[in-house]
Amino acid sequence: MATFNVPTREEVSENNQAIFDKLQGMLGMVPNLYAFYAHSENALGDILGLQNRKTSLNNKEKEVVNLVTSQVNGCRYCQSAHTAVGKMNGFTDDQILEIRSGRASFNEKLDALARFTQSWVENRGRASEASVNALLESGYSQESLVDIALVIADKTVSNFIHNLAQFEIDFPVAPELEAAAV
Repeated sequence: MATFNVPTREEVSENNQAIFDKLQGMLGMVPNLYAFYAHSENALGDILGLQNRKTSLNNKEKEVVNLVTSQVNGCRYCQSAHTAVGKMNGFTDDQILEIRSGRASFNEKLDALARFTQSWVENRGRASEASVNALLESGYSQESLVDIALVIADKTVSNFIHNLAQFEIDFPVAPELEAAAV
């Protein structure tokens, strides 16, 4: 298998160096995933633009989609990163594990979102009728569906990049669901 590297600030373009500097200032670090995107002249700015776009979803809802998608796609990096972000958005460790399993029994609307996201990702865009109906009945709209799709798309790209490149996880590593259930 090929070995992939995470570029340093000195190894990326001037444009990406500026983005690294912004990330360093905001986060206190440049996450390895974002640094890896900087292998491309434009990808890092593009993915950050997609992640920071205006949306009908609030931060908790976006994290539900991120956590479920990362679990279905088996991306340990994104499971770990979004466990940290989920905690920053008010979820407990137990809630995060439940969300990753495709459920959110502690909140009816988030539960519909988690179940729908799991069905949609597992079935490659063909969510079950029951999950679609539950999502819409819980208050989500067709606008929400488009916004959910964009979060899934962003997260799937990141999941696939890490699943291939396997660079170091630079967040506290999230527990495996099986280990956490024991």
